[in-house]
Amino acid sequence: MTDTFPITIYHNPKCGTSRNALAMIEAAGYAPTVVEYVKAGWTRPRLDRILTDMGTGPREIMRTKGTPAEELGLTDPGASDEAILGAMVEHPILVNRPIVVSPKGTRLCRPSEAVLDLLEHRPESFTKEDGEVVKL
Repeated sequence: MTDTFPITIYHNPKCGTSRNALAMIEAAGYAPTVVEYVKAGWTRPRLDRILTDMGTGPREIMRTKGTPAEELGLTDPGASDEAILGAMVEHPILVNRPIVVSPKGTRLCRPSEAVLDLLEHRPESFTKEDGEVVKL
């Protein structure tokens, strides 16, 4: 299925939302390309491409919880996009997750059910790791 409908997930296995999104993709029968971005890191061109595809700016995908965003001054309203992007390349954890890319678009999938809009077909059923049943 990946040849005709390629999916890439920028994933952090420590994040429950990211794990649930990946599990939903797999439950629908896809074998996505999984990029553990905290290990792999980001390049500026890749971030620029993702943001262009999403039609948004870096502030909208910046994670502040559990990251050095505040101490780096990135939560300040005056922090520039350039400063945020530079920090994201230097500190990959600053990018929120999961970001999913498919032929249907690119988006930050929070909550994890947002991934369903990027799939050609959905899983028959899905229960999150916390036991919540996802309405499909």
